[in-house]
Amino acid sequence: MTTRSFSRWMAVAGCVGAFAASVHAPVGAADGNKACGLLTPSELQTVLGTTVSLSGGGMAARGVALCTGQTSTATVMLRLSTGLDQKRDRSGGTEKKGIEVVKKKGIQVYVKAFGSITCSTMVPPENLAQHGFNTTCTVSKPTAVAGVEVIAKSQQDMVSIERLHPLAEKMAGRF
Repeated sequence: MTTRSFSRWMAVAGCVGAFAASVHAPVGAADGNKACGLLTPSELQTVLGTTVSLSGGGMAARGVALCTGQTSTATVMLRLSTGLDQKRDRSGGTEKKGIEVVKKKGIQVYVKAFGSITCSTMVPPENLAQHGFNTTCTVSKPTAVAGVEVIAKSQQDMVSIERLHPLAEKMAGRF
């Protein structure tokens, strides 16, 4: 898989659920990175079973704040994208196209919606396993999208949607 293909796969992983909607509330991050204010390290530790220290990754692009963390078995990423066009297409068409792209590469994709929250898992075939096993939950509001993503090094270390979903519920009230 080329770097470009992998980047596309990871981008799809991050936006699979970006078509859900939720209620608006403020975020307060200690380091000024609003993505780092979406979840606390202790909330992540409860789900991952190990300590996670978060560090602001700055802005990935205009209006997109990233916060990352690392454990011995996974990488955690919190994303907050603000300033989105309120009239953007939220039908899920873009995400569905992205899902089809990764499925053609042999990646198993499962998507589950919980009202305003959409979660997904991506399990790569053996030849792409080095890229990780992804679980993502996103919450979409009229002008913002927030997500929590866990990329495990192995399938047995993968976080289930049922375990990650409650964290997305907490995030929904924080941006």
